[in-house]
Parts: sequence; C-alpha cells; structure tokens
Amino acid sequence: MFGLKGKKVLVTGSTRGIGLEIAKKFHENDCLVGINGRNNSEVDSVVKSFDSDKVINCSGDLESLKEVDSVVGKFINGFQEIDILICNVGSGSSAKPGDEKQEDWDKMLSVNLFSATRIVEAAKKYLIRSKGSIICISSICGIEVVPGAPVAYSSAKAALNLFVKTSSRPLGSLGVRINAIAPGNIIFEDSVWDKKIKKDKESVNKLLNEEVPLQDFGSPQDVANLATFLSSPLASNITGEVMITDGGQTRS
Repeated sequence: MFGLKGKKVLVTGSTRGIGLEIAKKFHENDCLVGINGRNNSEVDSVVKSFDSDKVINCSGDLESLKEVDSVVGKFINGFQEIDILICNVGSGSSAKPGDEKQEDWDKMLSVNLFSATRIVEAAKKYLIRSKGSIICISSICGIEVVPGAPVAYSSAKAALNLFVKTSSRPLGSLGVRINAIAPGNIIFEDSVWDKKIKKDKESVNKLLNEEVPLQDFGSPQDVANLATFLSSPLASNITGEVMITDGGQTRS
C-alpha cells in the first residue's frame, strides 16, 4: 500500500511506546529496521521479539556524540544504506513551569533537540545518496502553550519544529525530505498518561472532555500510521511540515 518494501529504516528511541510501534509498522510494510535505545540488552530483547533477520540492534545513547556515529555505523554495517530516519528520542520529564534551572534547559535541549540534530548530521550523507526521508517526532507543546507542560520541554520541541522547517530547504536541494509529527496526548502502557489515569482518572477524563474535541487519547499506532505515510512515495511532495495528530486539541 505504501510502496515501502525493502526500504531501510533507522528508528531511534524504539524499544517502547511510539518508537516501537513505528518500528513495527515499517516491519509490517516489509522494511529493514534498526532498533535503537541506550540499553544494549533491552534493544537485543526487542530485536529478538520480531524474530526476523530484517530487524537489527543499533543500540547507543544519542546524547553522546561518540555513540551517535556508532549507532549509524551499526545500521550501515547491517543494511549498507539508510532510506528513512525516524528521530524519536525525547522526554518531557522536567521541572514544573517557573521552576526551571540551567540543568533542566541543558537536559531538555539535549534529549529533545540535539538527539535529532546529531543523528541527522551523522546519517546525512547516506540519506543524500538514497534521496531519503527524515521524520522527527515532536509534540503539540512545541506549537502552542499547553497549560502545565514543562517550559524547557516545550521550548525544545518548538526548536525541533523550526529545525525541521529551516532544514527542509537545504536538504530538499539534495533530494532529502524532512518532516515532523506533533502528537497530542498519547497513551500506552506505563506512559505519562497511563500513570495519570491510575492516579486520578476523573481529572484526566475531565481534561479530555473539555480540551480534546474527539474526547479521547491518541495511540502510538496513530503516530506510526502517519510516520509511514510521510516516509512513503505517497507523500513525495511534502517536506518542511509539522503534522499534528491530537484529536483536535490545538487551537492555533
């Protein structure tokens, strides 16, 4: 359906949640997939769960400059080329609004912005060769003010969105597309929203009913479906975009 058979896809931060679901979706579409995470044994466990020679271990910490090159090297050693790069490493765990310290800014920029810019730079020559596609997983917190969302996290995601927009021209001239996906409230086992529901289900339902027109959470599958489409020939004229999947929550 998507015309992705045989494409070689590196998915960062893919041992759980959104990243894992994206990896599964590409594998279902007969792609060759690299699984990434900081913990090598955890990555190994996920790779074995696929029971497929089309999935390989590309473990490494993308907050480390040395390990970024190693991650790309593992993928190239396994599959020789990169057609699609999914930048999914990220975290929203930070200080409450107004309580930010320098270490919060450093951490949020490192994990939510630089983890993407580093891997894009390391993989760029291969993506140019394949006329490939890059997808960065962002957040609606980088698009508009979401009450209660950490300021440092939101700012880092806003920077990631601008990185995608401004990079689309120079990369486009080299035949490489780059887009972002901005999810809203995504729920999966042990996610932030899963924990919030277990703690205070009534308040969470109130938020969904008042702030989200579809009155429900999104799922990792929703993000994976969009990532698959944006990476495919069906989206060959789309670049520099930040695509939202949030049940209608954003208002800007």
